Amino acid sequence: MRPLILISNDDGYEAKGINELVRMVSQYGDVLVCAPEGPRSGYACAFSATIPLTLTLRRKEQGVEVWSCNGTPVDCVKMALAELCPRRPDLVLGGINHGDNGSVNTHYSGTMGVVMEGAMKYIPSVAFSLCDHRADADFLPLEQLIRKITQQVLAEGLPQGVCLNVNFPLVDEYKGVRVCRMARGTWENEVTCCHHPRGYDYWWMVGHYRNDEPEADDTDNWALSHGYVAITPTHVDVTAYEAMDRIKAFEF
Repeated sequence: MRPLILISNDDGYEAKGINELVRMVSQYGDVLVCAPEGPRSGYACAFSATIPLTLTLRRKEQGVEVWSCNGTPVDCVKMALAELCPRRPDLVLGGINHGDNGSVNTHYSGTMGVVMEGAMKYIPSVAFSLCDHRADADFLPLEQLIRKITQQVLAEGLPQGVCLNVNFPLVDEYKGVRVCRMARGTWENEVTCCHHPRGYDYWWMVGHYRNDEPEADDTDNWALSHGYVAITPTHVDVTAYEAMDRIKAFEF
């Protein structure tokens, strides 16, 4: 029996990135796509607790089935596992995202929400992102490595509770691949106020990212800025074990 690969994203089922991912990996198994109806960037691990969800079959052909859901990326994974998958998936893939998901963007990313949900269900899961927000981004340079990672994870799996966050730099030729940690950084000037002609104020979430350790060559930010593909193994377990003894010493 061919492996079953579940794919979702946060850019919507029509995005170029997810359709390119389906093309790249469909030779390695049966592919089931369940992705949002439209863009859901920034939804992280959010799910819909107060609105009803719907599923729409968009395309069905030999080895590939594409569904859309009106919910979040995590909703898509949950709905696919509960209602669409004929058996337990062997692999969950997120992406290919239009834009990077390095550093703290990991916590905001709906693409990472997809694979965190997969990892929480004990399914090997990998997120792919390209540092290019354009709708017509060129994903062909990613193909060889995406195929290799897909084959290897299908064959060998991943540690329980760990997913992979794979980010590709926007360069003509990759210098190589680095397995690295998440960089420390933050977003600044995130809220911009505008005045509407009808007399009220409104705000946009914008801002820019600040890398707080630009010289640290073991981070995803450094790898991407120097032309390397960054692979960051990411835990579902976010416990700060190194702080436990200190917190135990508090007087409660």
